[in-house]
Amino acid sequence: MSAYEGLIARYRDWLDLPAGVTPVSLLEGNTPLIRLRNIPRTLGVDADIYVKFEGLNPTGSFKDRGMTAAVSMAVHEGSRAIICAS
Repeated sequence: MSAYEGLIARYRDWLDLPAGVTPVSLLEGNTPLIRLRNIPRTLGVDADIYVKFEGLNPTGSFKDRGMTAAVSMAVHEGSRAIICAS
């Protein structure tokens, strides 16, 4: 099993990124799916419900996923500075 290299490396074939874009990554993504057991039981439904724990991303935010592509493209296009409103 190879080491995880981040979202762009993993999903590059499905992303609309030009050839030659070098991924800028903090190893975002690859967060676990967690099965919720109490909610279906409380609601009285027979269902398997899962959530993603995005708090395990490098900055603790789901925004890490999109920003890896945005920053990679900015660097590819020669940007010298990047500002992100959060």
